[in-house]
Amino acid sequence: MEDDVLGLNRDVYETLTSLTDAPPPAVRTWTGETWGPDDAAATLVLTHESALRVMFLPPSDLVAGEAYIFGDVDIEGDIFAALAFGAGLDDARRHPVKALKLMRRLRKLPEAPGHEDRRPTRVGRLPSKSRDQDSARFHYETGNDFFASFLDLRMVYSSGYFLDSSESLEQAQLRKLDVACRKVQLAPGQRLLDVACEWGALAIHAALEYDVEVLGITLNPEQAEEARRRAKEAGVADRVTIRVQDYREVEGTFDAVTSIGMHEHVGSKELGAYFERLFELLGPRGILLTHGITTRQRKSKAKQTFISTYVFSDGELRPVEMSLKAAEGAGFQVRDLESLRPSYALTLRRWLANLEQNPIVESEVDAIRHRLFRLYLAGAALTFESHSGGSDVYQMVAVKPERPWTLGRSFMIAGDDS
Repeated sequence: MEDDVLGLNRDVYETLTSLTDAPPPAVRTWTGETWGPDDAAATLVLTHESALRVMFLPPSDLVAGEAYIFGDVDIEGDIFAALAFGAGLDDARRHPVKALKLMRRLRKLPEAPGHEDRRPTRVGRLPSKSRDQDSARFHYETGNDFFASFLDLRMVYSSGYFLDSSESLEQAQLRKLDVACRKVQLAPGQRLLDVACEWGALAIHAALEYDVEVLGITLNPEQAEEARRRAKEAGVADRVTIRVQDYREVEGTFDAVTSIGMHEHVGSKELGAYFERLFELLGPRGILLTHGITTRQRKSKAKQTFISTYVFSDGELRPVEMSLKAAEGAGFQVRDLESLRPSYALTLRRWLANLEQNPIVESEVDAIRHRLFRLYLAGAALTFESHSGGSDVYQMVAVKPERPWTLGRSFMIAGDDS
């Protein structure tokens, strides 16, 4: 009987390899038997006889991702090679007869439960402050130590700014912080609002290097506590205030606002109100920098995905022109737009390398989280590297209309960008 099940699994594997020209991974079964190329860059480990059925039925990135993070399969070796093979299976529609054969063989494998009942759910009205707080806790509740295991020393959780692919993550993130400050033209004595300040890297850099007063806000109490500790350690606690606060609750007037890695978490229905509130918080001649991920797909695909379910709950990617339109509609004038897509691909690869070198897997919960982020970071890197990939990341500078023009872009460019 076991030989029959092994044979069925091997038939499924061979059918999969026939659907794409991408180099296939090797396979090691729950019995220790191996198939596939001896020199394969990756090995797909099947931990039980129904693993392939659980992974591919019903076909979706969500179901396949769950099979990996919950241990039906494992990926040894180069995860990029394994995901490239998986991406090649998207072309199965060009081989309808083989695809139908695959579905029939998958259904012959022993039945096993999927993981629908393990999917996290969000509560509360969308959009709402309570729902936003719940979503932020969902992603960051993994704790500071986990993020410190793969981020740079300043703990910047957004794209770096690379000038050369050989640069370190530390170099690229420090440059990104400085470019952000340069783009909003900070000057001594000014007030900066940093929306979604995370662990305080930008707030601390702005206070240290540009002698400004900073209010950083986050929805995560553990982040806020660590940001305050870092500000004190850097000697700028008198100029950096960190609050657990929603941007809609902030009062006061600021010379500049930075919002990095935030606006993709603002729903389309709230995008106009988001820019309107930031406009209200800026004084005369105020300036805004936003930095966020966008989609290059113009047709909305309202479906549950692995990323939307397990990584960025309630996140919503929009074409960049929607942000431009919303900013202009709120009264801003958009003066600069820069894509950091290649830099983000490099950043994601650096994060993945750090994650794999510093695994925190002391419990089953840790192991699931490790696999989740390993899959997320690798898949995102491939998306941003692909010429046909559907995502981008932009920095946008927008100002109040009365702000005088500064001709050229030299003031925005990194000091070491020759």
